[in-house]
This record gives sequence, C-alpha cells and structure tokens, in this order.
Amino acid sequence: MVEGSMSQGAGQGPVMRTETLRDFRVPGTAPEPYQAPEPYPAAAPYGEPPHIPLQPQARADVPPYPEHAPPYEDDPDGYTPTQRDLPVIGARAGDTVQVTYVPEERPGSGLGPLYVVGDVHGYLDELVAELRAQGLIDADGCWSAGNARLWFLGDFTDRGPDGIGVIDLVMRLSAEAAASGGYCKALMGNHELLLIGAKRFGDTPVASGAGTATFQAAWLLNGGQRTDMERLQDVHLQWMSRLDAAALEDGHLLLHSDTTAYLDYGSSIEDVNDKIHELLNLNDANETWDLFRKFTRRFAFRDEETGPEAVRELLGTYGGSRVVHGHSPIPYLLGEVGAEDSDGEGGPVVEGPHVYAGGLAIAMDGGVTMAGKLLVVQLPLSD
Repeated sequence: MVEGSMSQGAGQGPVMRTETLRDFRVPGTAPEPYQAPEPYPAAAPYGEPPHIPLQPQARADVPPYPEHAPPYEDDPDGYTPTQRDLPVIGARAGDTVQVTYVPEERPGSGLGPLYVVGDVHGYLDELVAELRAQGLIDADGCWSAGNARLWFLGDFTDRGPDGIGVIDLVMRLSAEAAASGGYCKALMGNHELLLIGAKRFGDTPVASGAGTATFQAAWLLNGGQRTDMERLQDVHLQWMSRLDAAALEDGHLLLHSDTTAYLDYGSSIEDVNDKIHELLNLNDANETWDLFRKFTRRFAFRDEETGPEAVRELLGTYGGSRVVHGHSPIPYLLGEVGAEDSDGEGGPVVEGPHVYAGGLAIAMDGGVTMAGKLLVVQLPLSD
C-alpha cells in the first residue's frame, strides 16, 4: 500500500488559427512606370513568366476578364484579398482599398459536444463498444463524431488484457478527430506514471514512505501486464510523458485523481502541467516516484464535511464549477464491498457517473476492473 492512499492496487482541437497582421507600407512617391513593349505580350517560352504591365490598358479585342471568372466589382484587376484591410498600391501614392474579410462558415465548424471517458485499464473491447454506443466511432473503429471533443481521464493500462491496444486506439483517434474538426485528448493517470517508471527505472531502488521500493515491483503489484511491457515502444512512452495532468472544458475541471495534490505543483492549470512535464524530463527515479505516490492518493472529496471544501479549493484555484475525475472506482466511493479483478459474480452495479461532494464532483471510474462498467458520457450531465 502506498502511503496516503487506498489503491485499486495503488498504484491542438481543432487547431485555432491566429491572424498575423503585417504592416504593408505604401511608397511615399509613385514608382517609375513599368515599361512593357505590349500591354499583353505574347506567351513567354516555357519556364519564363510573361511580362504583364502594372496598369494595363483595355483592348477592344481582349475581354476584360476570363470568361470563366466573374469580374471584380471593387478590387483592382487581378487582386485577390488574403488578409484583412491590406492596402493595395494603385496608380497614385497613398491609394488604398480596405477589404473586409469574412471567413466562410463550414458545416460542423466550432466546438462540438464534450465527452469524457473513465479509467480503461486495458479493457479495449469494452472501450470500443462504449465509444460505438455513443456514436464516436463507426463499425470499423474509426472516428465518426465530426467536431466532437473527447477526453480520456487517464489509466489506460494494467489489470486488463490490452493496455497497449488502448493507447494505440487513443493515439489514432486523436489524429482522426483532428482531421475532422474535433479532438481526442487524454490526461495522465497514476498508472501512466507507474508504467513510465517501470520501463525507465525497473528495479532501481526509490525512497518510499514505507521504505525502499522499486517501480518494477509496484507495477507488477498493481496489475502490470507483461504483454504490455513487451509491446511498449518509445512512441508510447513519449506520448504518455507529454500528457497533461489537468484541463478545463466548459466549466468542468478534468483531473485523473480525486486528490488535492495538484495544488503542490502550481496555481494554474498551465503551471501544473508544465511542472509535471519538467519533473518527468529530469528522468529521475525518485522524482517520478514522488509524482506517482501523490497522484495515487484518493478520496479527498468523499467526506460529507471536508469533501466539498476540498473540491472548492481546486475550483477556486484552477477554475470551473465541477471537478470530473477518474481513479477511485465508484463502488469504493459508495462504500460497497468489491474486489479488484472480480470474476463478475455479485459485482457492483454501476449505471453511470456518481455525482457527490454537494454536487461539485463527478466520479467517472465505473470499476470496469471489478466487473463494473466502463463509462463514456456526454457533459454536462442532465442531473
């Protein structure tokens, strides 16, 4: 048991385009006129651009515009606006044309519905079934939700049979969702930290509150699957190491763990994520173990008296009106008797997310590892 925890075994969107306004200066004096032998010269040899005068004169035998293109109503010949309010150099110095750019609205543009996924723990088949039921993927397992937003709350591996398959699916859906105008993102859970540590440090001793420990032993104790370790590649490690620890979406503060340990790493979401990435990049066994230990803590919101205050402290620091978390199985939060890796007989009945702490917290770990339910739900809840 890790100190300060009760464990289950313990343990961009669519890319937003930003305008860059450039300072296009109009020459103070009129430039010397371009000398061309003909207003519309004959076609140049292949590979050489034709010489076209800046101010061509109309010719009776040449139509002013190509037959396939409509004439410009206000703009100079051949000018196509590519930025807002770009001055157009005319015949006299200082002449400008102000162009109002109105972006074209595309079907499905903007923010789509928001979905969150609780702890998966290697249960790939159950995940695929739930994503299909929500219309997020099609029969072939490909993204089919357009501009929808999907967040995984962490813990992709351990205990279940195919953690690496889960990671591969989430990585692929991230690319497919982005190409469709939506996004699929993920948070770092304590089991990501555990797997990173087991791969990087193995049996290297680390300072534990309960004495000397190793990542390898902790990983095996907490459901580590040897088949996952055999299939773990650098691309998976890099992806996990770059996951954020917290996010804010539509007034929902998304976290993996039901703990206030996030407050130890910064007073803003950006600070927390940057600090955790910085510590992981140190590649230090003890620093990584300390991260793992702190994010294995749980039940900070469960007490009827102190729980709501703990949630308010997080919301007051990072924003939002509700915390949405995974990590602690709902049966544990409800005080039901259940064991990890249950055989399914007499297991807990989980119908959906658990709202508690005075309505300020939403628990999303349905206890799939104990014959519960893998939860994929749309936010906000209708409670």
